[in-house]
Amino acid sequence: QVQLVESGGGLVQAGGSLRISCVASGLSFRAYVMGWFRQAPGKEREFVATISWSGRTDYADSVKGRFTISRDNAKNTVYLQMNSLKPEDTAIYYCARHLRTYYSGSYYPEADFGPWGQGTQVTVSS
Repeated sequence: QVQLVESGGGLVQAGGSLRISCVASGLSFRAYVMGWFRQAPGKEREFVATISWSGRTDYADSVKGRFTISRDNAKNTVYLQMNSLKPEDTAIYYCARHLRTYYSGSYYPEADFGPWGQGTQVTVSS
């Protein structure tokens, strides 16, 4: 059974930094694209970043240049380093794995990811 557990969220002032983590179990971690998504109050969940099994990264335009996704296959962990945080980054952040092993495309609809962790709350104060 695949399980994903996010951690590291919290309250930070605008301009600050935070690193969140997601530990995966029950899967061949290194074979999957891993993604971070977020859901702000009253909004739909949206794509933030992905990192492929080969290390290729993709980012939403809203976070490009501020966020960095990385992975440690030895620890089955994916990270999201968030710098220059803005109040509009406030959301619950979720990690998920792509449903296909060794996916090499560059299109990441939410429906192609799962299961989802419980999320970790990130709040950025102004």
